[in-house]
Amino acid sequence: MLAILRPDIDEDSPEYKRTWEALQNLPGIELNVRTIQGEEHKLTEVYLLGNTQAVELDQIAALPAVQRVVRISQAYRVLGRQGDQQAETGFSYNGIEFSQDTLNVFPGLCAVDTPENVELMMKSLQALGHTTTRMGAYKPRTNPYSFQGHGKDCLPYVFELAGQYGIKVIAMEITHDSQIEEIDTALEQAGRPTGVMLQIGTRNSQNFELLKAVGRQQTYPVLVKRGFGITLNDSLNAAEYLASEGNANVIFCLRGMRTDFGAPHRNMVDFGHVPIIKRLTRMPVCIDPSHSVGDRAVAPDGILDIAHVTAQGVISGANMVLVDFHPQPVEALVDGPQALRLEELPRYLKDVDLAWDTYQQRRKIWATEA
Repeated sequence: MLAILRPDIDEDSPEYKRTWEALQNLPGIELNVRTIQGEEHKLTEVYLLGNTQAVELDQIAALPAVQRVVRISQAYRVLGRQGDQQAETGFSYNGIEFSQDTLNVFPGLCAVDTPENVELMMKSLQALGHTTTRMGAYKPRTNPYSFQGHGKDCLPYVFELAGQYGIKVIAMEITHDSQIEEIDTALEQAGRPTGVMLQIGTRNSQNFELLKAVGRQQTYPVLVKRGFGITLNDSLNAAEYLASEGNANVIFCLRGMRTDFGAPHRNMVDFGHVPIIKRLTRMPVCIDPSHSVGDRAVAPDGILDIAHVTAQGVISGANMVLVDFHPQPVEALVDGPQALRLEELPRYLKDVDLAWDTYQQRRKIWATEA
């Protein structure tokens, strides 16, 4: 059972204290509190764990600080909507709002190679007023002899340049829980000039010990990619692992499914699942068109395949885009064939804005018809 308290409730108020005392006195019930800090309001949720079938909804709803009560099903206990379409979604981190009603684009280097290329990328973003990017320091590879990232050695200059060029959030994949400490140490030594969104890659979507470790830390939000060979339900449960350990600031990323049916694309584009995930859970939904398509193919209309599938996801309501760019794609150490060029960045962002505006218009049409 989930009790959602009134927004911005003061924990020192008599209403809150009476409510908390009543909840604590429920026999056989444990309480777990989650606070969501949105752009305008703070929301407090109290999870009632135990024999909640013996607790009446009306009994909890009548408490002075409670706004509404929802019975929780077994699936996605923390991140699921539980049939509540009014549920708050997302979170705010380092001045950026992430929710099912916002859109943030993360263009950047799939793998950090040189400080010069990092600076060129961030300088291009700053020129366009953009404050989010992706930077791969740790790269899990299928071939053990392939470049696996510079690791902690590149973190100091990545974070320093991010501060210099006004980057607020960097999406960065990790492959082992020790890398959380490496990132935290490097950020602290740099004076925390930017923020980091930890990323769980598709290969680690069922690395349950890593998921638990990342979930136990609550400093950094987490992006979880769909596993390329497992069901959507299994992938959503990977995200639930994080939330069950305490970190519910989670974004779910669609990145294509491994199947020959997707050819000639690298993976089968699965962006039709964007509205499904938003219906089942409260997580913002990210799309990764670069790893779905896998190359720079151009359609007969002159538009890149990557731009086409990006629009398909955004026009369906995606809330984040993770996309590869590189100053010299032919020199990229990882996934160069799919990286877009920096001179294409303004057009790409303009195209994304157009798709997002169209999505907003679609919402208005259906709201009017309803």
